[in-house]
Amino acid sequence: MKLTVGSKAPDFSATDQSGNIFSLSDQQNKKIVLYFYPKDNTPGCTAQACNLRDNYQELMRQGYMVIGVSSDSATSHQKFVEKFDLPFVLIADTDKSVHEKYGVWVEKSMYGKKYMGTARTTIIIDEKGVITDIIEKVNTKEHTAQILK
Repeated sequence: MKLTVGSKAPDFSATDQSGNIFSLSDQQNKKIVLYFYPKDNTPGCTAQACNLRDNYQELMRQGYMVIGVSSDSATSHQKFVEKFDLPFVLIADTDKSVHEKYGVWVEKSMYGKKYMGTARTTIIIDEKGVITDIIEKVNTKEHTAQILK
């Protein structure tokens, strides 16, 4: 399903890095940066997570809650959080159900070989649960600037 700016963000419940169930619907009245990334501990994903970490106080000052989503396990996420001191929630979407709801589990191609993977995408959601921006061309090293533009 292709999401559009102005549409309601699909609700989901999934496990976070601590093994707790996280539900989007529980985050009423919060602005949310929901970012989908391919894999923990890879160069681009680490750069993106660290950029959000380094600018986390500013994001919070502007009223945002940051939530990362990948298909890695909660255990992998926990190690990623500890290694890079990440202050935000990471969702372990191992069955790709959240990816599917947001249309970011897509066919990709590398060296002529096709495979399914995560389209690095950030969805900005307002306090009413409405999508206000979709960032599909993510600059991993300057991501916060893209969000706060």
